[in-house]
Amino acid sequence: MSKHAAPSVRPQHEVDEARLKASGVQVIRTEARAIAALEARIDGAFIAACRLMFTCGGRVVVTGMGKSGHIARKIAATLASAGTPAFFMHPGEASHGDLGMITSSDVVLALSNSGETDEILTILPLIKRLGVPLITLTGNGRSRLAREADVNIDVSVEQEACPLGLAPTASTSAALAMGDALSIALLEARGFGPEDFARSHPGGRLGRRLLLRIRDIMHTGEGVPRVTATATLSQALVEMTRTSLGMTGVVDAQGRVLGIFTDGDLRRTLDGEVDARRTLIRDLMTPGCITVDADMLAAEALAIMERRKINALLVVDADGRLEGAMNMHDLLRAGVL
Repeated sequence: MSKHAAPSVRPQHEVDEARLKASGVQVIRTEARAIAALEARIDGAFIAACRLMFTCGGRVVVTGMGKSGHIARKIAATLASAGTPAFFMHPGEASHGDLGMITSSDVVLALSNSGETDEILTILPLIKRLGVPLITLTGNGRSRLAREADVNIDVSVEQEACPLGLAPTASTSAALAMGDALSIALLEARGFGPEDFARSHPGGRLGRRLLLRIRDIMHTGEGVPRVTATATLSQALVEMTRTSLGMTGVVDAQGRVLGIFTDGDLRRTLDGEVDARRTLIRDLMTPGCITVDADMLAAEALAIMERRKINALLVVDADGRLEGAMNMHDLLRAGVL
C-alpha cells in the first residue's frame, strides 16, 4: 500500500432509535431503584453523621477520587451553599501538602464505592493522627475505609446502569443523593432560611430578590423628577422628559410628596381640552400616591407595583420628603424582575 493511501475508516452501524430509547429508559430505572433503596438507610448512621457535621467547629472536608471525586465536589458545594462550611480536598494532592488544609476542628467526609481507594487509604493514618471524625460513604461495608470510619453510610447498589458493569453510574447517583440528604437535613437542623441562602448566592436571582433594597437601585439627587404643586403641565412635562422615568413627583415647599403625575395621567389629560401652559399640575396629579421606604426590599416594591398595576414609585424618608424614584425598568436592570 502506498504511504499516501487513505487510512481505513471504521464502518458506521445504523443507529437503532428504539434501542437507544430502551437503553435510556433502563438507565433511569436502574438509577431510580438505587436511589429508592437508600430510604431504608436513613438510619442511626445517617443521624450520627449529621450530628458530627452539625457540631463541627470547623469545616467539612469532602474527598474522593475519580468519579467519586466529582460527586464529592458537588456534595461539598451543596453543603457550603446550604449553611454547612465545606470544601473539597483532592486525596492525591493531600499526601503532597494539601493535608494541611485539615484542622483538628474539622470533619472529613470520604467517598469511595469500593472503600479501598489507594489515595484515600494513604492519607487515612494522617487523618486518624489528627483526631478528626471520619464519615464515609461506601458501597462495601467490609472495606478498610468503612471499618476505619467513625460513621459509615451504606450507599451500595445492586448493579450499575452501565451494561458492562464498569462505568460508575448508579453508584455515583446514590452517593450524590445521600450527600443531598445530609446537606438538606443539616440545612433544616440549622434553621437555614431563604435569606441565609441568598447571602451565599448574592450573584444569583434569588440573592438579588432577597437582598437587594430599593436604595440600591433608586434614582437620587438630580435624577429624581420633581415639581412643585404650582408648576404648570408644560413644566412638569419638561421635568419628565429630563429624567425619562415616565413620571414626576409633586412636592410642597418642604419637599414632602403631595402626589405623582405619570405618563398614564398625561394620556388621560390629553383626552380633554387642557392648556398646558396655564393648567397647574396640582389639578392633574394623583394625590395620596403610593410611596415606599428606601430600606424596603426591591422584591417587595415589585410586588406592590404588580398588585397596583403601576410602573413607578416615589421613595420618601420618615417625614414624607421625596428622596428617590424608581420604575419597572430599574427592577429589570437589577435582575429582580
